[in-house]
Amino acid sequence: MVKKIEVLVADDHELIRSGIKHILEDTEDIEVSAEAADGILAVQVARKNTWDIGILDVNMPNRNGIETLVILKKEFPRRPILLLSMHPEEQYAVRAIENGASGYITKQSASLELVKAIRYVAGGGKYITPTVAERLAGAMGNKNKPTADRLSNRELQVLMLIAAGKPLTQVGDLLSLSVSTVSIYRRRILDKLELDNTGALIRFGIENGLVK
Repeated sequence: MVKKIEVLVADDHELIRSGIKHILEDTEDIEVSAEAADGILAVQVARKNTWDIGILDVNMPNRNGIETLVILKKEFPRRPILLLSMHPEEQYAVRAIENGASGYITKQSASLELVKAIRYVAGGGKYITPTVAERLAGAMGNKNKPTADRLSNRELQVLMLIAAGKPLTQVGDLLSLSVSTVSIYRRRILDKLELDNTGALIRFGIENGLVK
């Protein structure tokens, strides 16, 4: 009997987790072995359960998918992890791959791509679409241009919230940071992106599809 590929699924929406299990239950070689509803729980569950491949939602409470990915890759460097998101590839895929993900799938395409992606990364491959491959190549060739790829994961979070019109106090509350710390992050973001003020930062976020 062939051993099934065991999958850890982390998503804060039970409906999404149920949908993934429904997609995988029709296969003979893949099964969900563990679940988590946020990033912190995902790490705890990963330490206590058997799994071969992780599937992480990008936007999870308590600890987002990118941050969770970084922690899991440090503790389980040989296990492939796929990032799943409602956002288009151009927003997070390059950052996910650069932080160790083996692939990036949008939730809209999951029903068609998920099984193929799991099998592909289980064999040691990277599940990268032509669009993502092109952006990766572009990112490597344009390091001197001010793009969001210059930002740390926390800086990207702050940028997205400010670009969405959140005041610094609310950004701090949402990320459990002091207003002064948020101000420091804002200054770093402006410097890295070579922007002059918050208005330019908001415009950058909108133009680059970083506002929900």
